[in-house]
Amino acid sequence: MASVRSSFKHWGNDLIGLLFPNFCNACGIPLFQNEKIICTKCLYDLPFTDYHIHAENRVAKQLWGRLPLNAAMAMLYFRKGAKVQNLIHSLKYNSKTDVGIFLGNMLGERLKISPVYNDIDLIIPVPLHHKKLRLRGYNQSSYIAEGIAEKMDVLFDESVLIRAISTESQTKKSRYSRYENMKAVFKTNNAQSIIGKHILLVDDVITTGATLEACANALIENGASKVSIAALAFAE
Repeated sequence: MASVRSSFKHWGNDLIGLLFPNFCNACGIPLFQNEKIICTKCLYDLPFTDYHIHAENRVAKQLWGRLPLNAAMAMLYFRKGAKVQNLIHSLKYNSKTDVGIFLGNMLGERLKISPVYNDIDLIIPVPLHHKKLRLRGYNQSSYIAEGIAEKMDVLFDESVLIRAISTESQTKKSRYSRYENMKAVFKTNNAQSIIGKHILLVDDVITTGATLEACANALIENGASKVSIAALAFAE
């Protein structure tokens, strides 16, 4: 009887999958029953950086001399029109928050085996301005941070760091202009919770690093003992 019941359940799941298929968030093809968020082929083809095991990586070097960081890394390379962009687009603009948690889990697994990230006290996502948060309905970096926190067994708090000023788009600005544009943008809401702590600052994509630089400086100025950075992707 148990095997018959199991067969009916399996058949039912297959029928539901046929009528209401889940699609790969990277390539758009229907997922098989045992696949989740990303199909096996896309998962295999993702351009991992391995920056979690190389302290002197391109992300860290890009931020050298700009602020006192403990470590910095990104899990994937970001290239326009490629699968990583599709994943992040699904997370940011299509309300696929489960993509953020899934990729955050993958990122957390990598950080767990990296000695420079083994004493994290608190995980904080890069915040959105309240107007953009209200418009989008969620902060994509919070879901990435939540996924990391699950795997690292560390608390995350999205209320500590706030974006006090809404800035214009940074896309077409030079590195210096981005830095100037980001000064005084971020404030701490509860400085007591970060004093003496090693903070992991989390973002979706790193480009020039100006936003992360401004966030990290706000945390350090308000008492954080160390700040490390982790992002899903690095735009080459």
